[in-house]
Amino acid sequence: MILENVAPGRDVHDLCEIVSSLGGDVRWEDATTLEIWSAPISQHAAPYRLARKFRASYYVVGALLARLGKAEVAFPGGCQIGSRPVDYHIRGFQALGAEMSLDHGSIHGQVSGRLRGTRIYIERASVGTTVNLMIGASLAEGTTLLENAAMEPEIVDLANFLNAMGGRVRGAGTNLVRVDGVKKLRGIRHEVIPDRIEAATYIMGAAVSRGSVEVERVIPEHFRTVLLKLEQTGARVEEGTDRVRVSYDARPRAVDVETLPHPGFPTDLHPPMVAVLASAEGVGVIQETVFESRFSYTHELARMGANIKVERDTAIIRGVDRLSGSPVEAQDLRGGIALVLAGLGAESETEVQGIEHVDRGYVGLAPKLQALGARVRRVE
Repeated sequence: MILENVAPGRDVHDLCEIVSSLGGDVRWEDATTLEIWSAPISQHAAPYRLARKFRASYYVVGALLARLGKAEVAFPGGCQIGSRPVDYHIRGFQALGAEMSLDHGSIHGQVSGRLRGTRIYIERASVGTTVNLMIGASLAEGTTLLENAAMEPEIVDLANFLNAMGGRVRGAGTNLVRVDGVKKLRGIRHEVIPDRIEAATYIMGAAVSRGSVEVERVIPEHFRTVLLKLEQTGARVEEGTDRVRVSYDARPRAVDVETLPHPGFPTDLHPPMVAVLASAEGVGVIQETVFESRFSYTHELARMGANIKVERDTAIIRGVDRLSGSPVEAQDLRGGIALVLAGLGAESETEVQGIEHVDRGYVGLAPKLQALGARVRRVE
């Protein structure tokens, strides 16, 4: 199996370590190409020290149940931005015929023979649950119908990937996904779609710096809602087939944003959007409907002079003309990148500690910002 266009972030390296610990052979052909030999995989338990590192560790449960008939993975760690209940996954695998349990901080699962296809309703259109069940159902016996499935572009990419391997997945990108199980999947070469969240983050840098940013090798349709919202703030948006340029000639205007599952405004871009609104003209409102505890970073923005009031699932941001540079600390991935963006538009120097959180999703952050003209450097 060869995967191209892989962003070598910390989460990817951690997942590679988990695959290696299970017996797989994972090698980097170059900076963005992974070669994976899965034939040697024989272990069903992911080491605690690895699985606890990040929140997507339980994605291997579906693959292990389908391949080995049993799985053991520690509860996920990563960013503390609210609950991501594993019970959605557990109920899904139980519906597929697996015996599931939670014990001593780990998820345990086993199945006699193959998983069995069925109809499953996914609560809250969970991306992680949709991914996990699609993988497991691909090797199940019979047909699985996933209702209220997530519709993100990454789900479509996964379906294309599975189908190229010999799977039979239909309906990806809608809220009803049909998976007809097959007995075996084969290795292929697959190019992963561009990271829409990373691309949109750099574009938002144009808003906080009141300048112009162009990103290349992207799929604009994947973050259309974000582009439309930036246009409402006064941005000039120019699109090509695989590129987007966003420019500002003046201070952004405040807007209201509600995070929603795709194709709505992504929850992962809520913190960067708050960084934009912090120095926008007027009062903006962000309503967070996906994760209930995603506002801890706003206290750090307040150190920089941001005027933000948080009430339950809503942040009210009264824009100031300019933020002031200050020492701040990143406590999670998306909140951390919001602090970096805020620093780009602030007067004087901003120092962001805890940048290892940002490393999980942004590779080569400092060089990329420097290429855009930012005065930024990483201090180890």
